[in-house]
Amino acid sequence: MQARKIVHVDMDAFFASVEQRDDPAIAGRPVAVGGSGPRSVVAAASYEARAYGVRSALPMARALRLCPGLIIVPPRFGVYREVSRHIRDVFTRYTDLVEPLALDEAYLDVTEPKLGPPSATLVATAIKAAIRDETGLTASAGVASGKFLAKVASGMNKPDGLTVIRPDQAAEFLAGLRIEKFFGVGPRTAEKMRALGIHSGAELKAAGAATLVREFGKAGQFFYDMANGRDERRVTPNRERKSIGSESTFDEDLTDRAAIDTVLMALCGDVSASMARYGVTARTVTVKLRFPDFRTVTRSRTVGLAGVRDQATLVSLARSLAFDSDRPRPPLRLLGVTVSQLSDGTATATPEQPRLDFG
Repeated sequence: MQARKIVHVDMDAFFASVEQRDDPAIAGRPVAVGGSGPRSVVAAASYEARAYGVRSALPMARALRLCPGLIIVPPRFGVYREVSRHIRDVFTRYTDLVEPLALDEAYLDVTEPKLGPPSATLVATAIKAAIRDETGLTASAGVASGKFLAKVASGMNKPDGLTVIRPDQAAEFLAGLRIEKFFGVGPRTAEKMRALGIHSGAELKAAGAATLVREFGKAGQFFYDMANGRDERRVTPNRERKSIGSESTFDEDLTDRAAIDTVLMALCGDVSASMARYGVTARTVTVKLRFPDFRTVTRSRTVGLAGVRDQATLVSLARSLAFDSDRPRPPLRLLGVTVSQLSDGTATATPEQPRLDFG
């Protein structure tokens, strides 16, 4: 059976790069896309800003402390969507099997490309060149026989990188990969794995399926399959994202409203940054609260057709749901914020970012 040929294309600092392209005065300078208010977060950062430790989802106030010369540019989502559509047109010249993950990245199955020889490396090279020539932007690409490896590869040599992991290289590559890099391994799962003596793909594989399932449930089988290079997930065009969320489980139950509010704002910042990344608006906001006895309460509110996009509105709604609605009082074991009924502002569903965050 012919191995699949998967390309993952990821634009380099997409929002910030568009702003630098369109305003030569800020080209080559540290730029953050986002709001300038006290509760704003960074939606995207240029590579010059990243050198100071500025990253997406970072509170803007902290970003300014890290980089006093940071240039803050308000987001222009309409422009980003238009550039994204142009990039997607480039993709479809080579294959109809395109699975967008956000405005700035996508999986492509080029096993049987529409143009050129059946070489994923040559297709990725051609796509990168077309994007650069037609939009003035750079993209990084990863080539592999599965989605997980292709995505890891695309991030290895940014910006403007191209990394190929051939099928005969996959086992060695996976063996040396840190567990934090495995799809679905969040911070808490990574911490638990390290406590079990699992620090790399080789140790993940050696742990065995039975142990991993016992420790991590059905996710354990998924991790074991990934460590063995078994990734049969197909590139699926036109998948729709249903929701975006962020939650935190506390090491010690929170009782103080100010502490809870601090976490709530951080979660809203995370969700807001993801909404910006995907270029979407939400109509429904949900807050989840879990108590020490594991009772879980959710409260939701749906707004008008204009929806929620900015972080300040999201924080206001989340606070109302968390503090003003009828619910048990603190302490809290877990707090979460989720937005749903997503659209790109024109009533068009936006592509889904497949996520498995088990930690």
